[in-house]
Amino acid sequence: MFKRKTLTIAMALMIVASLVLGACSTAPAPTAAPDNSGNTSAATEAPAAATEAPAAPSDAKIGLAIEHFSVIEGTTWSGAQDRAGKRLEAKYPNVEYMYRENVAPDQSVPFAEEMIADGAKIVVGNAEFMGMPLAEIADKYPDVYFVSIVASDLSTKRNFIRYFPRQYQALYLEGLIAGALTQTGNIGIVSAFPNVQVLRRTAGFVMGVQDAAKLLNKEINIYVKYAGDWYLPQEERDIATTLVDQYKADVLTQQTDSGSTLDVATEKGVWYIGKDMDTVGEYGWSNTDTVAVSFDTRWEVGYNIMLEQYMAGNKNPTTILYPGMETTMTLADGTVEPTVDLMNNGKTGLDAISPKALPLIPQEILDLVKQRRDQMMKGEWDPFTDHEIISNGTGLDLDGLPVPAAGTVVKKAGAEATIEFLLAQFNFDLQGTTILK
Repeated sequence: MFKRKTLTIAMALMIVASLVLGACSTAPAPTAAPDNSGNTSAATEAPAAATEAPAAPSDAKIGLAIEHFSVIEGTTWSGAQDRAGKRLEAKYPNVEYMYRENVAPDQSVPFAEEMIADGAKIVVGNAEFMGMPLAEIADKYPDVYFVSIVASDLSTKRNFIRYFPRQYQALYLEGLIAGALTQTGNIGIVSAFPNVQVLRRTAGFVMGVQDAAKLLNKEINIYVKYAGDWYLPQEERDIATTLVDQYKADVLTQQTDSGSTLDVATEKGVWYIGKDMDTVGEYGWSNTDTVAVSFDTRWEVGYNIMLEQYMAGNKNPTTILYPGMETTMTLADGTVEPTVDLMNNGKTGLDAISPKALPLIPQEILDLVKQRRDQMMKGEWDPFTDHEIISNGTGLDLDGLPVPAAGTVVKKAGAEATIEFLLAQFNFDLQGTTILK
């Protein structure tokens, strides 16, 4: 087992608080099916510069403040967002990155006001449960952008922005690779609990696995078991062990935050598919003998859009940002990076696939991964548009929006799903997923 800094008890307690608060949030009005006429790419397009206010002077100090719900060091979620702040500070001479760690909901507003007094012009809550309180002071500070990462609530104000990257696009590519690698035909997912974010992300991965199975004429079982929270190392370890020992999974991935699943994959000699950050390249967690591929989230791409709008003097910024692989930014060193991408040990795209795993993947899968990645980079293809979406009959009943019955076609193939559907109403597992008790 490799060494890793563990998260603090405070983080675990705060994640529990997030569940309680999340359960109290108001769900959007139910829909029988997504409005297939919606343009899901519109929200990521930077609007023309507003004429209501002059552009900010290029040398004017702009504080970018991120409130991290957890510790930063040794975490993929807050670690990636901290990296985003540092990259933007390096790109713009007049941008200062400031932050607070381990922020609880009742600390969100006072910490924000402290940083505003120190020059913060954009204040981010990097999880919904502690980012939503920022809406309460948005009117008090009309010249500040406030931001909350989306879990399922899509509430906005003129200067209160909601943001989430289309991680499911990279997860789909991971699913293609996982489906090719399994020899037992069993893939295991250690998950936190059913919520919209988890169900949507898992669905992207499942679509990729199912496409690989169809292309390779394989029968693949996808098993999901919930730990009950984001960070429960022992429970996650027990689940991962069960998936390998009892369900013969030879590929593991996760929708949780501890490193226990990766530990088990390393110990058991099965493949691991990573999430949120290139943990091999960034943190040195395990190596490419175990990590077949991962994906990296570049939160700075969305924050860069906000900074550009603020610098342009836009008093009415885009309030829902949901960028995908087609949306990029250029870092200070000239690197052009998309919002999300396959990444492993510092390499991207097909090069991110483990050298040990690469010979085990049929060429037709490699060709499809390259094709779909290229298409998504150009904004020409999306798994949730291309695929028919059928409910498994399992998931999470939302207020006024029950889980669709098993076999229900929620969206037809080729129809584009709305942002509201994907971000706030995706409350079911895909058909063909086995949820273990």
